[in-house]
This record gives sequence, structure tokens and C-alpha cells, in this order.
Amino acid sequence: MSSSSSHPAPQPPPQLHITPPQVATSSSRAPPPVAVKRPTHSRNRSGSIVTVERVEQSHEELLDQSAGFNANADWVNYKGAWVIHIVLILIAKILIDVIPGMEQDISWTLVNLGYMALSYIMFHYVTGTPFESNAGAYDQLTLWEQIDEGAQYTPAKKWLTSVPIGLFLISTHYTKYNPGLFGLNFCATVFVLFPKLPILHRLRFKILPQESPYPSAPPTPTHSRTPNASEINL
Repeated sequence: MSSSSSHPAPQPPPQLHITPPQVATSSSRAPPPVAVKRPTHSRNRSGSIVTVERVEQSHEELLDQSAGFNANADWVNYKGAWVIHIVLILIAKILIDVIPGMEQDISWTLVNLGYMALSYIMFHYVTGTPFESNAGAYDQLTLWEQIDEGAQYTPAKKWLTSVPIGLFLISTHYTKYNPGLFGLNFCATVFVLFPKLPILHRLRFKILPQESPYPSAPPTPTHSRTPNASEINL
């Protein structure tokens, strides 16, 4: 036998089949996932039960206050304005004593409570002026804040502070320090003297939480990722 028959013929090497990468098209590519922000409350609520706000005034309002005459607050410095408090207290005491069976402790307690209630409403609750003057410069201020242009420790304010204290001492004396009547008169007096403190000037206390009148902006969708360059269809 020849030498060519003893050696087998060499086999060709196997061919490798390489599949080209598929390019995503706009029709086959799935849209990127979108993360939608959950909507929050439509209105903002205050986290506290009691909120404190300060009344701020613009430069125009300050000019209007200094330019005009405020008849709503200047009367407290007139002659006879201080005496009228004593006269009203005595008239109320006489009218209450006319009631049959009225005792002195109850009579002075009713006079004290009535004066404190009217004093609080007049000086610390009602805002603005009953006159169409000063271009509404005092619409946000109480009568106590309007007196003497907001200055503290003036003679008029000292007198208006001493009258509730004196009436409380008189009512305490005639009630013979009864615990129930004393506590009632004391709470009423503190309720009137508290807004007169200079540290509380132009402060407003609100008990219930306030809702914002402006609704929050609607949620905007945000993409969770940015598409790669290979995903862009040229």
C-alpha cells in the first residue's frame, strides 16, 4: 500500500456563525417605565392647633395713619373719657342691685364679668374703624392697637389697665374670697389683661388649624431612567 492511503485527509475547520446584534426599532422598543408621583393632600394643613400670626403693615398704610385724624381712638385722651368707666360701673351696680334677692358677692361678680366682656370686645376683638377715613389703614388693628398710634405705657393705656385690676380687687373683697367666685373673677380679669401686654402687640392667636386657600400643584410624572444611546432610533 502507498503512503498516501495510510494518512487521512485533513478536515476543514468548523465555521462560526455570529449573529449581529438586533437594533431596537421604534415599533418594537417598549416605552421606558414612568414613575408617577402619588398625589398629596390638595390643601396644606397646619401642624399645630394654635397658630400665631403677626399683623404686618405696608409703607402706604403707615403713611395713611400718620396723615389723618383717627377719631376712633383719640377719644380716650379727652376730658371725661376716664371718668366714664367709673360711671358705667356704678350704673351697672345700681341696676343689678334692684333685682330682688341679689347679694353683694353675686352683684359684684356680675358687674366684673360684664365689664370684662365689654372691655374685651371693644378694645381687643373688634378691628377697624366705623368711619370711612384713613383709606382703611386701621382695618387690621384693634382699638387697643390704635390708641396713641400703638405706643406702649401711655397714660391712657395705664388707666385702662388699672380699671380692670381695681374692679377685680373690689369684687374679690365683697365675695369674701369665695373659691368659685374668686376663680371666675380672676380668669375674666386675666383674659382682659393678657391682650394688653406689649409683647402681644399685633399678634393674632387662632385656635383651629387653618387650611391654605391655594391648592397644591398637580403631580408631574418623572422618568425613572434615561434611555441609552443604543435605544435611540436613528
